[in-house]
Amino acid sequence: MRLWEQNFRDVEPYTPGEQPKDRNVIKLNTNENPYPPSPAVEKALREMDLARLRKYPDPAAEELTEAIADYYGITKDRVFPGVGSDDVIGMAFLTFFNGPKPVLFPNITYSFYDVWADLFKIPYETPALNENFEVVPEDYFRENGGIVLANPNAPTGVELPLDQLEEIIRRNQASVVIVDEAYVDFGGESALGLTEKYENLLVVQTFSKSRSFAGMRIGFAMGHPDLIAALNRVKYSYNSYTMNTPSIILGAAAIRDRAYFEETTGKIIRTRERVKKELAALGFTFGDSKSNFIFAKREGTDAEKLFRTLKENGIYVRWFSKPLIRDYLRISIGTDEEMDCLLSFLRQYTAD
Repeated sequence: MRLWEQNFRDVEPYTPGEQPKDRNVIKLNTNENPYPPSPAVEKALREMDLARLRKYPDPAAEELTEAIADYYGITKDRVFPGVGSDDVIGMAFLTFFNGPKPVLFPNITYSFYDVWADLFKIPYETPALNENFEVVPEDYFRENGGIVLANPNAPTGVELPLDQLEEIIRRNQASVVIVDEAYVDFGGESALGLTEKYENLLVVQTFSKSRSFAGMRIGFAMGHPDLIAALNRVKYSYNSYTMNTPSIILGAAAIRDRAYFEETTGKIIRTRERVKKELAALGFTFGDSKSNFIFAKREGTDAEKLFRTLKENGIYVRWFSKPLIRDYLRISIGTDEEMDCLLSFLRQYTAD
């Protein structure tokens, strides 16, 4: 090692899903929305005053913050916008987890959590999910420096019922509890209502999945004004201009179009439920996903081999090499036509 490398931060980075250059593939590996953004977004983009781009964006992203607050029926001092929910949760780790006690999150969950913990030198422990990939609430009834729960969970899609989630929050009012709801719009039950009852609860959502905005990078947190104020203090100590002007304008247009949002999420839910039946008929097993993906395995089928064979045939899904989940594939829900192509391939593959 060269001397000047001794002070480098040594961290194992998060591995994102593959983004193939070939646009003709069927891409079911990163839980993107298969439908385009709202037509209101296209209209706002056409009408956007390009002269605004020569100036710095609004540091508070007021237009977007107010649109989010209006949509959810809360005051704007309860909303914190950021560059995707990854930015928001990373900022929350940096803001709230600064003590000696370990932060708790499941052993199988969104794999960015341990990356942030390692990066920011935060102690953490990972209670195990049960055999059905469910959170065991009692594992969180102990001293901690904070709790992070993806609900529905990733990569499993399994949802912790709201009453059980509330019990975890109720028993941990001495620390901040973050509920990551990246997939809640596909049939899950949001914990947002609990933020009025518990001042230590932060709910995080994203535009990437249900609002077809993965390419724009918009996420947001909702919670007690004191939590939001703390996040802003850290943000303004790090980067005042986190949200760019097009994201603010187009994000506000997207969230105001409630009808389109309900139409497209409804389509994805219906497709998911149909595909569940088709996969079950082919011998696949999976939990009751409340997300825009299915986490499935098939007894006697090598998941890694199937993953690679699908890829060779232009169908991208996600396979994880971690021992506890290496027998599973995570399959994002695409259009009906894309899912029919996948199912047709799987019928032939499993029949051979």
